[in-house]
Amino acid sequence: MPKQPTPKEEVVHKQLCSYLHAQYPDIIFLSDLSGVKLPMGLARKVSSLKSCRGIPDLIILEPRNGHHGLLLELKREGVKLYKKDGSFVNEHIAEQYHLLSRLNKKNYLAGFVMGFQDGKDTIDKYLA
Repeated sequence: MPKQPTPKEEVVHKQLCSYLHAQYPDIIFLSDLSGVKLPMGLARKVSSLKSCRGIPDLIILEPRNGHHGLLLELKREGVKLYKKDGSFVNEHIAEQYHLLSRLNKKNYLAGFVMGFQDGKDTIDKYLA
């Protein structure tokens, strides 16, 4: 049987939002639009409405276990964050990592998740 293609990040994002709606209907969450294909003019407007680049894709506004909320940077399964030498694969990933670190220092729980299952497990663990 041929291997199924890995879902794109956009698909993973939609799956996790649908999961939150179904399993946690009272949880307030929002998504950053950076990963959505927008016309250039609208993309500029959206960009100007943020403090910086690298805002996490999924923001769950629910305090738990001393954290103010859960912020997830979504990646599809198989995405590499690091090169063999331990450096980031690109500057964008590095920006995202540094912002996630800043958010963790501010008492949010923030991190990368790889694919739907990793995201679901992270959300379930956080909200348990």
